[in-house]
Amino acid sequence: MPILIAGLVIVAVVLVGLFIIIYNNLIRLRNNVNKAWANIDVLLQKRHDLIGNLVNTVKGYMKYEKSVLVKVTAMRTAWANVQNDDNRDSKMVASNQISGALKTLFANVENYPELKADSTFMNLQHELVQIEDEIADRREFYNDTVNEYNIRIKIIPYDFFSGMMGYKAMPFFQTPDNEKQPVVVKM
Repeated sequence: MPILIAGLVIVAVVLVGLFIIIYNNLIRLRNNVNKAWANIDVLLQKRHDLIGNLVNTVKGYMKYEKSVLVKVTAMRTAWANVQNDDNRDSKMVASNQISGALKTLFANVENYPELKADSTFMNLQHELVQIEDEIADRREFYNDTVNEYNIRIKIIPYDFFSGMMGYKAMPFFQTPDNEKQPVVVKM
C-alpha cells in the first residue's frame, strides 16, 4: 500500500509539474505575440502622425490628384477610429488600407517633379519609407511569433491544456491580394 501511495504521489507531482511548465510556456508565447503586436502598433501610430504632415505638404502641389489625397486622408481617419480598438483584425485592415493609399500617393508623385524636389516632402517620404520597412520587419516577426503560438496550442500535450484555458489561434498579419498588385500611375 505505501508503494501505491508513493507511486500516486510521484504521478501527481509529475502531472502538476507538467501543467506548470505548459502553463508558463503558453503565457510566455501569448505575451510574446502581444509584445510583437505592440511593436507594430507603435510603428503604425508613428506612420499615422507622419501622414498628416505628408498630406499638408502634398496638397499645394497635387491640385489634380484630389482623389488620392482624399483616399489617404480617409484611410488616416479610419486608422484613428480603430486606434483604441482592441480588435487586431480591424487595425490590420486599416493598416493595409493606409499602405495601399500611400503606395498610390507615392506613385502619383512621379508626375510632379517640383514636389519630388521639395526637401520637406523628401524628408517625410524618407521617414515613411523607413517606417514602412520597419512595419514589414515587425509584421514578419509578429507572424513568426503567432505561428509558434498557434502550433504550440495545437500539439500534444499543450492542446489538452490550451483548450481548457481558452487559448485560441491568433490571426496572422496578412496583406490582402488587392494590395499586392502594382499601382497604376495615370499620366
